[in-house]
Amino acid sequence: MDINILDNKKHIHFIGIGGSGMYPLAQILHSQGYFLTGSDNNETETLDAVRKMGIEVFIGQRAENIKGADLIVHTAAIMEDNPELMAARASGIPVLERADLLGIVTSKYRNAICVSGTHGKTSTTSMITQILYTAGVDLSAYIGGKLPCIGGSGIAGKSDTLVCESCEFEDHYLKLFPDISVILNIDADHLDYFGTLENVIKSFRKFAEKTSKLIIANGSDENTLTALKGIDKKIITFGKDSSCDYYPENVKHENGLLTTYDAVYRGEKLGTITLHVAGIHNVLNSLAAVAAARECNIDFKFIQQGLEDFRGAKRRFEKLGYEKGITVVDDYAHHPTELEATLNAAMEMNFNKVWAVFQPFTFSRTKILLDDFARVLQIPDHAVLTDIMGSREKNTYGIFTRHLAEKIPNCIWFPQNEDEEWTDERKYFNFKQICDYICENAQAGDLVITLGCGDAYKIAKMILEKLSQEE
Repeated sequence: MDINILDNKKHIHFIGIGGSGMYPLAQILHSQGYFLTGSDNNETETLDAVRKMGIEVFIGQRAENIKGADLIVHTAAIMEDNPELMAARASGIPVLERADLLGIVTSKYRNAICVSGTHGKTSTTSMITQILYTAGVDLSAYIGGKLPCIGGSGIAGKSDTLVCESCEFEDHYLKLFPDISVILNIDADHLDYFGTLENVIKSFRKFAEKTSKLIIANGSDENTLTALKGIDKKIITFGKDSSCDYYPENVKHENGLLTTYDAVYRGEKLGTITLHVAGIHNVLNSLAAVAAARECNIDFKFIQQGLEDFRGAKRRFEKLGYEKGITVVDDYAHHPTELEATLNAAMEMNFNKVWAVFQPFTFSRTKILLDDFARVLQIPDHAVLTDIMGSREKNTYGIFTRHLAEKIPNCIWFPQNEDEEWTDERKYFNFKQICDYICENAQAGDLVITLGCGDAYKIAKMILEKLSQEE
């Protein structure tokens, strides 16, 4: 990868500019004076924000959209037969995948804080961003979800500090240049690529070895400790107890989403932290944020204020509404470990019943982790399943929702014709069936939570709309 490829480039074209990973890159490059254009297939709120920056956006992807560009950027989701990508390659214009461009961008900052981990990346990246923003740091940020205080998934500042969510998917984070790296946890995921947990651990070690200044790591996570064993880097740990540098004391969960605890550093009480996000996993995420912020010389009062102001990133236990006495929440959890943490937190909130509506994402993950999904989806009072969202995959695994549903007692699902292609029409019909079922059966005092990294949130919105229309 040529980290100087941006030199002497004037016009950069983004294929799929509305993607959550593309928008913050567009913000940063636009702020640095590059002329940008972009394309996407559907109108979204993000495209509105892109246009407000003065960037021309084409709806529909055609070869002529790249005219005048001297660099093309695309997401991993873009197919090889995409007309713009094919035109770019035929013309000889340099082409970068989004992860390559992100790596180049991180190399330009002298204080790049790169947040990794199988779970919790978006929440922790958002927490660090919120703290630095509260403290008045003119930072740049690249987040996998929307953070209200910066008005989206990214921000372009003028300082040398960048906070960057760093994803292990297909080793994308190995293209980054972290000055401070955060490792939240390591779990078996993306096994269609890595094959084994051991390979996942080896990948995180490679990521840690790229760190120039400091590694902030979960000292209570066995796989993380394995990855870092013997590594010749400065390491600070956070975790559940005093075996770690940063740890919590006097943890209290109050009124559902409110949590307080005393943050302690090597036996010294720093002060009380108040969180408005649920679960012990978010206590640990916030401790990682405390450690990162203190390494940036942020006064603890701004750390406290930033974390108290934080209400979660979009799609991270996000309360969408309350209708007919029913609370509707949406969460991005899509791996069994994430589901377990989120559902345990939900069950501790004193709702009458918890309805978990889960959209399995990718055939490979569903097949490989089938028994783990079945185990954790028995935590809520009711589990409701959608069809599997294949995303970038074709169903060469022979896996269907029924295989998961049959392993969960009293699971609710709506069988499909397994020879039927998963079209938008089929998906909408499936979502409508689930919406109708929930509206007919959920009662006042219940919690409905939609789960998954696809578009299950649309079901939550459908439920709220239908409930609001009922007398």
